[in-house]
Amino acid sequence: MKVLIVGAGPAGSTAAYYLAKAGIPVTVLEKTSFPREKVCGDGLTPRAVREIQKLGLPHAEDQGWRRNKGLRLIAGGRTLELPWPEVADFPDYGLIRTRLGFDEELARHAQAAGAIVLERHSVTEALRNNDGRVVGARAAVLDDAGRKTGETRDFHADVVLAADGNSTRTAVSLGLPKRDDRPIGVAVRTYFTSPRHNDDWMEGWLELPGKSGKPLPGYGWVFGVGDGTSNVGLGILNSSREFGKLDYKQVLREWTAGMPTEWGFTPDNQVGEIRGAALPMGFNRTPHFAPGLMLLGDAGGMVSPFNGEGISYAMESARYAAQFIVDAESRSRSAGWTSKDTDAHLARYADYVRDQWGSHFTLGRMFAALIGKPAVMKLALRTGMPIPWLMKFVVRMLANLADPSAKGFEDRVIRVLELLVPATSNMAPRGASPQGSLAAPQASLAESAVSASKR
Repeated sequence: MKVLIVGAGPAGSTAAYYLAKAGIPVTVLEKTSFPREKVCGDGLTPRAVREIQKLGLPHAEDQGWRRNKGLRLIAGGRTLELPWPEVADFPDYGLIRTRLGFDEELARHAQAAGAIVLERHSVTEALRNNDGRVVGARAAVLDDAGRKTGETRDFHADVVLAADGNSTRTAVSLGLPKRDDRPIGVAVRTYFTSPRHNDDWMEGWLELPGKSGKPLPGYGWVFGVGDGTSNVGLGILNSSREFGKLDYKQVLREWTAGMPTEWGFTPDNQVGEIRGAALPMGFNRTPHFAPGLMLLGDAGGMVSPFNGEGISYAMESARYAAQFIVDAESRSRSAGWTSKDTDAHLARYADYVRDQWGSHFTLGRMFAALIGKPAVMKLALRTGMPIPWLMKFVVRMLANLADPSAKGFEDRVIRVLELLVPATSNMAPRGASPQGSLAAPQASLAESAVSASKR
């Protein structure tokens, strides 16, 4: 069985590593060349660290990785430092690593396992046979400057994994629509040289005070990278009334202008431009399986509506998809499966990821709707911030760090909450036409906001 992966981000490279280790021929097509930047907070929660550990990817501090103790939350004039919980299934530390280094190390890790990674191959469409089954992808070959050379190449495979991020050209070429009943967010960030670069905490601002003292829309972060810079950024959900109406680059400027001058978050200390990206949340593109095709990570909207975390879910979905493929390959050899038998088995991947995170994402959608209302958010912060144990529970809920055995009180509460809500569906919305409009209203607003952040 041959596997083709579109995209060499966390999802694509993780899947490539597991498949190559299992002896399955795998080729990864990456539209850029390494090292390359991605818009991200660069923060990895214990959930993502667990996936790094499972991969056997070295992450020592002297190799550019920085450990952190937990979350520092700031709101309403209060500051709480909440260590990562001790949960049997997860490590008790998080990491900071720029995507510039992280993504390349993942790709090289997959290569070392035997995967073929082809850079500067920009996939334009999926290839299908006469029965409509996906059998490969077509890519435009780019030069060193990222320009099209005029050459295109067709790659054929038994299974294609779409791990091409929120643009997901592979799924779009097949007419798989975005869902307008899912949350979506926008994030912008930049770097500053700062004495706070060696902070041991991932800092989250639940309110953004502007220079004038008037609160700004959105939620921010300050993560010390450890290389002399801090990653400073903010995000906003489409449940906010300001969503899609603001220049988020300017919002970030106003927020940092109100910070203490000794932190160094000034235009003179800014490293690189302010960049923005949309965050596809809560399974916003479905279904996650079509004959010959599986959607991974952001391509399938696998970003948590609670906290905008996507790397852990991207890597987990890749691990799950790889396991289904390895199982199918084994059974094909032992039982002589046909491609239809294989597809029937791989189709279970969609239900599996739904079972893993569907209820969590449903709760996240409810959470996103609530915090988009200023009065509700203000009441929640006024009630919760003075109660550390309550905020500790909230952190576990937002970061999805519950113990599956549900032995502790907090674990049991989270388990009950998830049992009370239906799992977010990963099937196509009823009445959706695969060839219909792919640009949902929320997505259009997100794209406009990202465009504004690049001005």
